[in-house]
Formats: sequence, C-alpha cells, structure tokens
Amino acid sequence: MTCTTTPTPRALTLAAWRDYDEDACTLPGMSLGELDLAGPPEKHAARLWELGARRVRLAEEVDLTAVDDPDAAAHAVRQLCLVRDLTARAVLVQWRLRLPDGPADGWRELCHLQPPRTLSGPADEAAALSRWRDEHYLCKCVWRQGPGFVQIRDRRWGHLSRFTTDEPGYREAIGQLSYGAPLSAVPEAIAADFLEERLVSRTGPLLWWLPYRVNRWIQEAMAI
Repeated sequence: MTCTTTPTPRALTLAAWRDYDEDACTLPGMSLGELDLAGPPEKHAARLWELGARRVRLAEEVDLTAVDDPDAAAHAVRQLCLVRDLTARAVLVQWRLRLPDGPADGWRELCHLQPPRTLSGPADEAAALSRWRDEHYLCKCVWRQGPGFVQIRDRRWGHLSRFTTDEPGYREAIGQLSYGAPLSAVPEAIAADFLEERLVSRTGPLLWWLPYRVNRWIQEAMAI
C-alpha cells in the first residue's frame, strides 16, 4: 500500500516594524525582525497586528507567471491573501508583483490591495504602477455580512458595483474560497457568478476571494 502525504506549505517570510514611518522604523525597538508565518493563513494578519506590526515587507516577489504547479499556486495565493488581510487592517505592506502577459489593465483586479513597490508584466509597467498608486484608497472592494445577507461593494473599475445575496450557499462559498480552493470546491453556478462579477481570481488551479472585510474603518461605516 502506498502512503501519500500533503506537502507542508512553505512559510511566508517577512520583516515587520512597529510604525508606519520609515524613519521611525530605524529607531531602537521598532523592528520586529524577520518572521516566518506558518500554520492557518486566516490567522496571519491578526498575529502580526497583535505583535504590533504596522509596516511589513514580504521577502519574496509574488510571481503569478509561475503558478502552474499546485504548490507554487498555493504559495502565491497565501501571499496575496496576506496582502489583502493586512490592507483590511491598514497595515503598510511592501511587496513586489509579477503578472503574466494579458490585458493592459489586468492589474485592476488587484488594485484594491495596497500598491506593490514594483510591478512587472504590463506593457507600460511604470504607468500601470503609477496609476495604481494614484487611484488606491482603502475600502475599494469590501464585503460585509449583515443579518441574513452578504453584500460586496466594488469600486475597482471606477464606479460602484454592488452584489447582494441572501442565499446561504454564497456565504459558505466565500468561506471556502477565502484562502484559495479548487473550482470544484464550490457549486458551479456560484463560482460562475463570482467569476462574472470578478470577485474571485484564478491563480493556477485555485480560485481565491478578492474582497476584504474591513477591520479598521476610515470613516463612518454607513458612508462606505
């Protein structure tokens, strides 16, 4: 009998500091050093916040040109989900992104995330990164769960789009896709709806949930 085991996910390596300001981060006691995040990805952002992290720098580039391998795809999804979750907490994230060849505005799918330090892939990389930085703001693509419904508010394409559902299956699918799952993990009709609304992203064989739940409101919640 052949015994197979699931590979242990690679840890996410990053450096962290206790302040947003780069000069303040050079002062004694402000650095949290280099950290390796392992274990359940849904706990990573909360752990960093509790440690006092307000500025984070990912060690590895997020490379979406090399995600055919399931392990590489899963690692890239964990990286992106960490950026998403830290953006939701208004933690400053320094990261690098490499996109595959595709539409000139392919970066817009991710433009609700904090802008990367470097962006590779678009035909005019400098212009794309500059626009991402100029147009970025918190709460650009968020979701919330109310009493008996889920609503997503999305402004990534320059206008407000709202997706609201009171069907429990959609809420369950969000939970399944929050940190990446195969297309087969959720009902086909729900996956199709999420893909049509561009609320999930394909990374290799995985789909992962793009909007974030806000942990720190920038103004009164009713205004978002």
